[in-house]
Amino acid sequence: MAQTLIEVRDAVVTGATTASNVCAEYLDRIAAVDGTLHAFNHVMRERALKRAAAIDRSRAGDDPRPLLGVPIAVKDNLCTRGVPTTASSRILEHFVPPYDATAVSRLEAAGAIVLGKTNCDEFAMGSSNENSAFGPVGNPWDPTRSPGGSSGGSAAAVAARLAPGALGSDTGGSIRQPAALCGVVGLKPTYGRVSRYGLLAFASSLDQVGPLTLTVRDAALLLEVVAGPDPFDSTAADAKVPSYTETLDGDLRGVRLGVPAALLEAGVDPEVERVFGATVDAFRAAGATVSDVALPHAHCAIPTYYLIANAEASSNLARYDGVRYTNRAKLDAPSATLMTMYNRTRSEGFGAEVKRRIMLGTYALSAGYYDAYYLKAQQVRTLIRRDYDQVLDNVNAVLLPTSPVPAFTLGEKVDDPLQMYLLDIFTVSANLAGLPAISFPAGFTQGGLPVGAQLVGRAFDEPGILRIADGYERITNWWKKAPVV
Repeated sequence: MAQTLIEVRDAVVTGATTASNVCAEYLDRIAAVDGTLHAFNHVMRERALKRAAAIDRSRAGDDPRPLLGVPIAVKDNLCTRGVPTTASSRILEHFVPPYDATAVSRLEAAGAIVLGKTNCDEFAMGSSNENSAFGPVGNPWDPTRSPGGSSGGSAAAVAARLAPGALGSDTGGSIRQPAALCGVVGLKPTYGRVSRYGLLAFASSLDQVGPLTLTVRDAALLLEVVAGPDPFDSTAADAKVPSYTETLDGDLRGVRLGVPAALLEAGVDPEVERVFGATVDAFRAAGATVSDVALPHAHCAIPTYYLIANAEASSNLARYDGVRYTNRAKLDAPSATLMTMYNRTRSEGFGAEVKRRIMLGTYALSAGYYDAYYLKAQQVRTLIRRDYDQVLDNVNAVLLPTSPVPAFTLGEKVDDPLQMYLLDIFTVSANLAGLPAISFPAGFTQGGLPVGAQLVGRAFDEPGILRIADGYERITNWWKKAPVV
């Protein structure tokens, strides 16, 4: 069975196999394995097999579609026409959208087959995938541990070889952190590089759709397919989409990397520190230069992010009131007011973490506190972006660990929200600055858990960070080590 996305595509294109055979193999593996992992909220078996058969029937000569016959998993906050799209929330448990998200429609136009919708933290709010209304996801390397969040289902599906690629969303690290904890590649593109149309919004100025794959080359190809302007999304950039795969030459000579050493001084697990040190050494041995850089406002990133993200969440989630299309609470008394229905619907439909963030965000936006909290956070956000701009004038990318810790035990941090929020310390800055960032496998702990490293690049310089990550991947091949599930 071919493993990488490109290997699967090539096998179908050359006639070595059929889209139907490939699709059936992945669906059978999901049936055999996902009972342990719970990576999927909804498996589209019948629909996927029908689409695969249609692809096999319609093929003629050299089919130019770049994802011909490739099965893809899609995070359950991306609208998929005719398929439940829940954002892992009870309030959307029965929501079936009448349209596709732009990223989903571009996948299918490229010949991909959507296998199903992956589990995630409710409305993408979380770093452990324990906030899902439909239960947590297990890490393929140890199902008692977290796969990271919020795109934990997508990362686990790729790591467990339940799909050769997946789409996730990243608001403060929700692609990169689970990629690191599951030992796969996760790419958060520049804000606006991929359309957000059809993505159930968490924080509109931070959310970005991106790929999770086994290899950097696979991520580059998947990004080529979903990126680009979109008339349905006013924030989607008009910039032309380059051929990301053509830039991957494996050459790291002359690459300049910056490491913000001061940011790494405290709170990093010793095993992550050891693996990251080996990663720096590997880059230097391959011809890259690595120097210390300063990000003076990086220590402000966590409070800044959680003020802005929660404020935007409070606004975005106000639409889920039971009136239009969400689940509506049953009212016993005929005299119950509209406000009673609102309150009960939202109380029953939202989980604890979503409620917490709505309340915090509403407080930050309130008349008496707007200037002190939300406005101040936006000012600090500007400073964080300036710090990166200044650093990236002198280096090609900033190199960081992706997560300060490897995969942790499910339930270990769930009662301490602050401890959970601090897991995003190395990822949220890229979202605040709107910059592209990629997490890639960097090694393993002594206990066999994957560790990821991260590159943050200049705006719209996805080619640059993909090239650097690909160069590292070629000299290490960490991605080839697979979990036994």
